[in-house]
Amino acid sequence: MEYFEIAEKMEKIRNSGKKIVFTNGCFDILHAGHVDYLRKASDLGDYFVIGLNSDTSVKKLKGKNRPINNEIARKLVLEGIKGVDEVILFDEDTPYELIDAVFPHILVKGGDYTPKNIVGRDIVEKYGGRVEVIPFLEGYSTSDIIAKIRGEI
Repeated sequence: MEYFEIAEKMEKIRNSGKKIVFTNGCFDILHAGHVDYLRKASDLGDYFVIGLNSDTSVKKLKGKNRPINNEIARKLVLEGIKGVDEVILFDEDTPYELIDAVFPHILVKGGDYTPKNIVGRDIVEKYGGRVEVIPFLEGYSTSDIIAKIRGEI
């Protein structure tokens, strides 16, 4: 789906009175921490959109051995989580253009971010939206899971 098509669809959802929530990430090996985070984000509004880094984008961010799961598998798993209304793949290094198309009421990121360094904050706040940071569920990390599988921890 092109960004202009996404923008048109989101405008219809917004005009129906629904509050749009957006987050993004790689979600490579989905674990309990992700599910907890996504459920909490979903609870903030009426229509929950996830921007999912494409395989190409994940490789740029995480290195040549990532992702572990391809974008089709990651998208399918995310779409199966209660409260997730839509998952949209993006190829760029950041979801800035996608956020501009979705134009959410609430932009959400995990506890390793501060509102100041969240990509797209300017878009959302410009028109009265807000940014939320949801603390991570302790003890869950994709990098730690990979290290454990490799016998490194």
